Amino acid sequence: MSAVITEEKINNLVKGKVIKAFGNLLYVQFDGNIQQGEVAMVAVDSLKLKAEVIEIAGNVAKIQVFEDTKGIKLHTSVEFTGDLLEAELGPGLLTSIVDGLQNPLEKVAEEAGLFLPRGIYVLPLDRKKHWDYMPVAKVGDQLTRGETLGTTPEGRFQHQIMVPFSLYGNYKITWVISPGSYNVDTIIAKAIDENGREHAFTMVQRWPIKSALLKGEKIKPTQMMDTGCRIIDTQFPLLKGGTFCTPGPFGAGKTVLQHHLSKYSSVDIVVVVACGERAGEVVEILREFPHLTDPHTGETLMARTVIICNTSSMPVAARESSIYMGVTIAEYYRQMGLDVLVLADSTSRWAQALREMSGRLEEIPGEEAFPAYLASRIAEFYERSGVIRLKNDKKGSMTIGGAVSPAGGNFEEPVTQATLAVVGAFLGLSRERSDSRRYPAINPLISWSKYINEVSKQLEKELEGWGAMVIEADEFLHLGYEIGKRMEVVGEEGISLDDMIVYLKAELYDFSYLQQNAFDKEDAYCPMKRQIALFALIIRIFNTNFAFKGHDEARKYFLELQNEIKNMNFLAFEGDEYRKTFARIEQIIESGEPK
Repeated sequence: MSAVITEEKINNLVKGKVIKAFGNLLYVQFDGNIQQGEVAMVAVDSLKLKAEVIEIAGNVAKIQVFEDTKGIKLHTSVEFTGDLLEAELGPGLLTSIVDGLQNPLEKVAEEAGLFLPRGIYVLPLDRKKHWDYMPVAKVGDQLTRGETLGTTPEGRFQHQIMVPFSLYGNYKITWVISPGSYNVDTIIAKAIDENGREHAFTMVQRWPIKSALLKGEKIKPTQMMDTGCRIIDTQFPLLKGGTFCTPGPFGAGKTVLQHHLSKYSSVDIVVVVACGERAGEVVEILREFPHLTDPHTGETLMARTVIICNTSSMPVAARESSIYMGVTIAEYYRQMGLDVLVLADSTSRWAQALREMSGRLEEIPGEEAFPAYLASRIAEFYERSGVIRLKNDKKGSMTIGGAVSPAGGNFEEPVTQATLAVVGAFLGLSRERSDSRRYPAINPLISWSKYINEVSKQLEKELEGWGAMVIEADEFLHLGYEIGKRMEVVGEEGISLDDMIVYLKAELYDFSYLQQNAFDKEDAYCPMKRQIALFALIIRIFNTNFAFKGHDEARKYFLELQNEIKNMNFLAFEGDEYRKTFARIEQIIESGEPK
């Protein structure tokens, strides 16, 4: 749909005036009809500050301003736009870096300097750039929302230009532009609806970010999303279209883990939402991603990435919109039959923004002063994930992973608990493991995944009995931990040799398999084929009955075996050195005694 605001619309806009201010919450008296979620513009000097209607009581609207409210006075003029807070969708979203209101940060910096001032809003999509458009729909075709009008190449993807999702009913195509190079505002097709009204379509459409963008049948996720991280893929697997969370205290490696997932996950597109994280961490992403290579395609990582920045130094109110903006962009690409991963870092900062606004609205607080509706908001966010079957029988998926930053690493706090109630996998990060330089610092004793059975069905084809093996490995970890705690009290000689062997097997599994070296080219990313071969070897060690004369001999044997496996992880998969080391490890296991 064309983005042009008609003169008739301008004349019909509702106007109001500020009668009360409380931080970035303004009470606005208005005359006319407005709706919740509508965008309002607050006039301050020569600027217009964007705001959103969050509550209406009679002829008074409560609006939250997304900018610094300095200079707003009694009777300051406010104009309601008639539109909800929307995302602009079209070719050119990939590689973009935008804020929570979808302002392209590079263009804003070019226009206003590096210290971004308030009140500057730039269109997200480049109006000067031309795209090679190829029409698909023909004159006479009957189309509905979400069906393809034409395509244009965007990186390695064919970006589908679709009938706007905001239009319901049937549309008969009356005119189609010829193939060529056009900008996104060019009318590429015209159609009439069931009432005979004509509609003009461009490459751009808009969608309100707080509403789920969904056209198609939602189906159960079944396909594994492999990440190249052994502890995730083996012990706590993820599904395309599923949900997961990574809670952990400060310094436990949440951001590093999200970097790994954005680089190595087997998806087409990654949307990184930095909602409230420190600016330094976001700058690191912005500096690194253009120079990193996507291991799946060989292109730069930015070619498949959209970054939404709303750091802790930016307006708090925009954190909420940044979360929904990221999900809406991901849903748009899902409608093209692509697999999308959304990484939100961190949902705790978003929840804090909700708490701040709830306090200003004088709502009855829930636990730890968070709003009583916190759990339902978190559930609504994660429920937008999933797999959809499109009309052409293609499937698109959107996986959502949220980092949670509980104060003091307390997983009992409301945001973590509300998240755990709705996600399909919990990857709990531990300060103890990160301090002991175990990467990733996911604690296998507290983490879980609801997707193990579904992934096991898939991996049974590669290695028979996979599901049972994962359960066995998990049991060894828990037994080993219990024995280790006993050893801390009674010492190594105070436990039986059999218990010592169980403990050493668990330690070998943790050290040689669950841990990886992020700085090593081979070990940073472990493909499933390599994981399967290594996991089968670990299970063989678990099932071997070793005969040792004493504790020292057992420890010496397992240390050698552990080091051999660890060194093999740094060798190129299926290379000559790898094969020789693998054969040597098998000989050590067969011998049952140190060489």
